[in-house]
Amino acid sequence: MDAVDRQIVHILSLEPRASFRTIAEVTGISDQTAARRYRKMAESAGLRVLGVADGAGQGWTDWFIRLQTAPGSADAMGEALARRADTKWVHLTSGGTEIICFLEARSAEQRDALFLRGLPGSRRVVQILAYSILHNFTPSPWLGIRQALSADQVAMLAQEDGTARETARAPVALALPDDEPLLAELARDGRASNAAIAAGIHWHESTVRRRIEELRRSGLLHFEIDLDARNMGRNVHALFWLSVEPARLDEAGRTLASHLEVPFAAATTGPSNLVASGLFRDPPHLYQYLTGELAALPGVRSVETAPIIRTLKRTGSVI
Repeated sequence: MDAVDRQIVHILSLEPRASFRTIAEVTGISDQTAARRYRKMAESAGLRVLGVADGAGQGWTDWFIRLQTAPGSADAMGEALARRADTKWVHLTSGGTEIICFLEARSAEQRDALFLRGLPGSRRVVQILAYSILHNFTPSPWLGIRQALSADQVAMLAQEDGTARETARAPVALALPDDEPLLAELARDGRASNAAIAAGIHWHESTVRRRIEELRRSGLLHFEIDLDARNMGRNVHALFWLSVEPARLDEAGRTLASHLEVPFAAATTGPSNLVASGLFRDPPHLYQYLTGELAALPGVRSVETAPIIRTLKRTGSVI
């Protein structure tokens, strides 16, 4: 990825549904070049834009699950978990004997279906640790992809595409199951045109446009940028489980979320109370971070590091 590609990704992190005309205006390239570069990054770097509903407002809960498995069984179990609709991320760590997955449970029944009955090959599970996500400190796209545009370009983007949105004039709620078809289309492709979505779900195009704007203004719909970080020179991916003094947890979480290496940080239940994902150039970079910025976090009592050796599912897509 060159400088222009990074600018396109930065634009999408700010305005995921920006037109190619707007992208071209901000980056100084043609509409056709903007579209071609986007398609190339989609093919070679796994670039995707995904619409995500606000689950917290619906009573949905997010969980981190750590499964210690018997030797030789993690691959098959991990692949089975990756095929589940309720898992978003599935990783193998710790020499291939630990599976870490992130899932969204829309009901207690769905949660229990996994924890109590649904684990594939559960007789080979040695230990299960479940962490409920209490607060996400990084709801916006990773700061590491927001370093390419100048202040003038960011201002131009807001002017060109109207990214500064007003708050909703009246309370808006998800209308489930009526909104499900729209959410499903946006989860597959957050940049699908209003016309394409309308044709796919048999709505009027104006209804699609209006409903997307309503949900975005109300905060019930946001967009995630998915990208293989190796294309940005981040070749080492690790998870951190931190134990932090409760009185310093919020401060530590906010500080952690401000680090360029950290795309995700959240407060959790469980034996540790802060979990984070980190992306690094190489092992020396990881070491510098562990002994520098991470060590300087307020209130940290202990840190466990789990390098990821293989990712089976990323942002809801099986790899």
